[in-house]
Amino acid sequence: MTDPQQPVPESQPQPQDVAAASAPETPEAADPLAEALARAEAAEAELARVKDGALRAMADAENVKKRAEREIVEREKYAVSGFAKALLAVADNLRRALDTVSAEAKAADPVLAKLVEGVELTERELLGAFEKFGVVKLDPVGKPADPNFHQVVAQVDHPGAVPGTVAQVFQAGYTLNGRLLREAMVTVAKGAPAAPGAAVDTQA
Repeated sequence: MTDPQQPVPESQPQPQDVAAASAPETPEAADPLAEALARAEAAEAELARVKDGALRAMADAENVKKRAEREIVEREKYAVSGFAKALLAVADNLRRALDTVSAEAKAADPVLAKLVEGVELTERELLGAFEKFGVVKLDPVGKPADPNFHQVVAQVDHPGAVPGTVAQVFQAGYTLNGRLLREAMVTVAKGAPAAPGAAVDTQA
């Protein structure tokens, strides 16, 4: 017979319960597909960045190449400017020599006429050599005076001439490949002032 005053012994924990309580929590497994997609997106972004940098570098290189080519062309076109300017004095002297001989003097002296022919031939050959290298003589008589190409030294009465046009050339002007090499010294018929011309490159 059991003593009603005797305490009931506490139940002992079972081994499987202790193991379950002490086991660490296992983290939730990562999604392999999500990881693969993230890596693919990162690789694609890096590829786009590298491609953009390569395209920019190629564009910069092409611009440098074109600029260098333009500079080479410019140097070649205007390399003779100094030499051409020096020869302009020769052309001026040939023209002055021809202008001093009148038609009457040539008719009266066959030797002088032959000499004049030789000088004229020399002038034509010189001007032809000029044009071969892009040096062109201006012929402004009768045309409106243009301050970009002409230095007006005087205004004169010139019967029959349109006011503001070039009446006479004292010193010929020249261009080099379209760029002013030397302005012409001219007189202008009296009347309306010469109309201003468009801006012209004068750095030859």
